[in-house]
Amino acid sequence: MTVNGPLWSPTVTEAYASCESLTREAARNFSYGIRLLPAEKRAALSAVYAFARRLDDIGDGDLPLVEKVVRLAAARADIAALGASSTDPVLVALSDACRRFPIPVDAFCELIDGVEMDLQGVTYETFDDLVGYCRRVAGTIGRLSLGIFGTEAAHANSDAPTVADELGIALQQTNILRDVREDLITGRIYLPRAELDKAGITLVLGPDGQLGGPSDALVEYLRGCAQRADEWYGRGLKLLGMLDRRSAACCGAMAGIYLRLNRRIRTDPTPVLAERLSLPGWEKVVVAARSLAGRPEVSVV
Repeated sequence: MTVNGPLWSPTVTEAYASCESLTREAARNFSYGIRLLPAEKRAALSAVYAFARRLDDIGDGDLPLVEKVVRLAAARADIAALGASSTDPVLVALSDACRRFPIPVDAFCELIDGVEMDLQGVTYETFDDLVGYCRRVAGTIGRLSLGIFGTEAAHANSDAPTVADELGIALQQTNILRDVREDLITGRIYLPRAELDKAGITLVLGPDGQLGGPSDALVEYLRGCAQRADEWYGRGLKLLGMLDRRSAACCGAMAGIYLRLNRRIRTDPTPVLAERLSLPGWEKVVVAARSLAGRPEVSVV
């Protein structure tokens, strides 16, 4: 950023403050968990979120496709050069976070791979294909977060990265079910084609803007998808027992919000045919408070 002269170089403190501000404003669900962490971990996770959000904004933004490709290539270069001098607050903060914590930086490249799949209009024939995508765009976030959460117990447990990955995949499944109507409007279909065909479903928007295909079959299919996602939560939430209290509270709050959404879709998928389902702010506070008190949401399959 040029301000009537030389480039401005933020201090590490200023860079972290910028990332934390962005997280408070943009992370409508994750911020409820991040704020439960001690200051050093909160700052580091905010830096991870800020860079991940940058990638997400590129993928979902209004830029021409060619420009999106260029920006993702630049983001790859930024990760490769992490640690070099920079005037970018996000890179300054992320570099410092990676120095302080064992963050698996290569996971950012996997995340970029996932965003590129969206740009290429990739569709998914089977659920296993979809899991591969979810692993890139959400499992990576689980593993990146684990690098900050991790205590000696988590790092000593060779299953921890796999469990963190599974929790991320669970969250992404809920995200897909919640946004199925909005994604169709933008030309994206994440639900596996073979499953839709087997259920006799062709996703369409009716004249009233309601999602159907037909709606009765779609409701039953979405309920089954939420049931399947719940099974992934059951495996992924084992991560909480591997973390220290504050990290478990943070992880439990973030996952708990999505788990509650998933339960609502599982109970009655009908609302997602007309709108994007979300929890009110007070309910997110309740989930966070329960997690901090050591009583997180638990998946019941």
